[in-house]
Amino acid sequence: MIEFRLDARSGVPTYLQLVQQVKQAVRLGILQPGDQLPTVKEVVGSLAINPNTVLKAYRELDQEGLAEGRRGQGTFISAAQAQTEPQIEPDRVDALRASLREWVRSARATGLDEDTMAALFHDTVRPPTAVRVA
Repeated sequence: MIEFRLDARSGVPTYLQLVQQVKQAVRLGILQPGDQLPTVKEVVGSLAINPNTVLKAYRELDQEGLAEGRRGQGTFISAAQAQTEPQIEPDRVDALRASLREWVRSARATGLDEDTMAALFHDTVRPPTAVRVA
């Protein structure tokens, strides 16, 4: 089961953080079709947020076809949509995660903070279209 975490500094609305975390968990194979998401009550209890925020996130996932609410049972990852999300093998995820952890250790040893590491990662994954002029 997924355990949600919030970043108050991100500027991303809370409900969208929940949606993004579910999408990431599906992509990484942490959540599979048929898996149940935590109940609204569980999420509210662990994160101390408004139940309407969780309901909004779950409605968004439902509208996108990634999850489906079942009356009286909870919210589950949809079999149809989850299969269309890009996924990689769990062993490959583990290997990439280990590699990334080593990169983070190296970046920290160089003196980079989390925000700078994130900026460098983002710049590498999606390079800006403008080229620096020296």
